[in-house]
Amino acid sequence: MTTPTRLRRTSIVAVVIFYVVATIVARRRGYSGLGGRTLVRCFEGHLFRTLWIPGVSLKSIRLGWYRFQFCPVGRHWTMVKPVRESDVADEIGAMDLLARDLAVP
Repeated sequence: MTTPTRLRRTSIVAVVIFYVVATIVARRRGYSGLGGRTLVRCFEGHLFRTLWIPGVSLKSIRLGWYRFQFCPVGRHWTMVKPVRESDVADEIGAMDLLARDLAVP
């Protein structure tokens, strides 16, 4: 195996490991939906669930811990960020009644 090929494979493995570890750490800190349907809040305060897979963006633009995407509650484009369900439990009674965005763009 040539050196550039080995370097490329090592880089890919390192990135995958980074995202797996980051997802595990975030889940342990209370962000339970990361890697699946995640509870997020837009900058106007709307809560909804969205598909949030670390390192992957099919319908949003990743900007670190935030993403720019469509808010189905307010029907606008905005920045969103994950929230802990324990932090908003008093705001919403039934988590299943939250709006959900489209699974695919």
